[in-house]
Amino acid sequence: MRRVLFAVWVSLVSSSLGAGPLLSVSPESVGFSSERLQQVSRYTRDDVAAGRHAGFVTMVARHGKIVHFDAVGRYGIDNDKPMARDTLFRIYSMTKPITSVALMMLYEEGAFQMNDPVSKYLPALADLKIYDPSGDYRTAAPITIEQLLTHTAGLTYGFRADDPVDKLYQDSDLRNSKNLSEFIDHLSQLPLHYEPGTRYHYSVATDVLGAVIEKISGMSLDVFFEQRIFKPLGMNDTFFSVPRDKLSRLATNHRWDAEADSLALLPPQSSREITDVTFFSGGGGLISSAMDYMIFCEMLRRGGAYNGARILGPKTVQYMTIDHLTPEVRNRGADEYPESHLYPGQSFGLGLAVILNPGTSDVVSSRGEYSWGGAADTKFWIDPEEDLVVVLMTQLMGSPWPTRYQMKAATYQALTELGGR
Repeated sequence: MRRVLFAVWVSLVSSSLGAGPLLSVSPESVGFSSERLQQVSRYTRDDVAAGRHAGFVTMVARHGKIVHFDAVGRYGIDNDKPMARDTLFRIYSMTKPITSVALMMLYEEGAFQMNDPVSKYLPALADLKIYDPSGDYRTAAPITIEQLLTHTAGLTYGFRADDPVDKLYQDSDLRNSKNLSEFIDHLSQLPLHYEPGTRYHYSVATDVLGAVIEKISGMSLDVFFEQRIFKPLGMNDTFFSVPRDKLSRLATNHRWDAEADSLALLPPQSSREITDVTFFSGGGGLISSAMDYMIFCEMLRRGGAYNGARILGPKTVQYMTIDHLTPEVRNRGADEYPESHLYPGQSFGLGLAVILNPGTSDVVSSRGEYSWGGAADTKFWIDPEEDLVVVLMTQLMGSPWPTRYQMKAATYQALTELGGR
């Protein structure tokens, strides 16, 4: 009887700590077809052969066990070194879920409340004005922490040259800030795009949250990430500045040259953007590997813990991955700003997109699935219904290709058993 009780106790403790590293298993043992799962590699190889991408690393895991981990192609059109499983990639906006998790760690510690005005921590962002083409700007309602997490704060990104507020962002020194403090100073001089809380609008909000984390914790964002998330989880290949002894593992970044109908190199990045980073962009500054990001995703899938390290409580993860937008706020943003980065059937939680209705999605999905992607065509998703985690890494800015859709189709068609465990 004691042995039985001890075994139950060990099982409960192990479960609560997300015990066990990721192991590779036969696809059939977790409800996949080995033969059909080869479609993932077939599509990536075809993409590389057609010159649409230089290379990929792809991973699929179910029930916390790896069933697919493949590297295809080469590091770049300027580097014939074969793509490797441990290649490093610029993950851009896939930084946002990590920043959001970091902030929620402080929330669990009682450091702030969701309805706190951001100006409580960053006084420069008090009394912001809303843009008016007449020049008669009016003072906006205070931006809250929750509005930053949900991209409903009235901020923007500066993507559209024909939008007057975006143009002001483009003309500012915002993206050239030396650090987060300077970033906030520059941002405080720009008008809001709309009244906070009235619509979803993808923006620099998560960069602001990075500054909030620094203010509350008293630590620079890179140190907070390293000490509170990366080191406990064993994410040894994720950082803002690439260590010089790992530079040879960084893939080349590309853009698509529509005129030449081919891949092209982006201008070389300066050392400040790769090895000597001082602006720690919580919205898009991290570099990582497929395995490291899989570990981060597995922590979320397992309810906030991985391999003995608890990062968040399971109820907090659940809170982050449910819909936090009203239909009016969501639809107004999508109608007025098509670059909202929400697909049909999606809404937004706290730092993550969430599938509400798979029936209205234009790609196979599951209800409750949460995800995000990066500007260089990277993508991850976590599907609680199928107990599935998928990570896609590549380096192509402004991709015109349906890469993420193909990855979803190739993954889901290989399932032979539905329904989690």
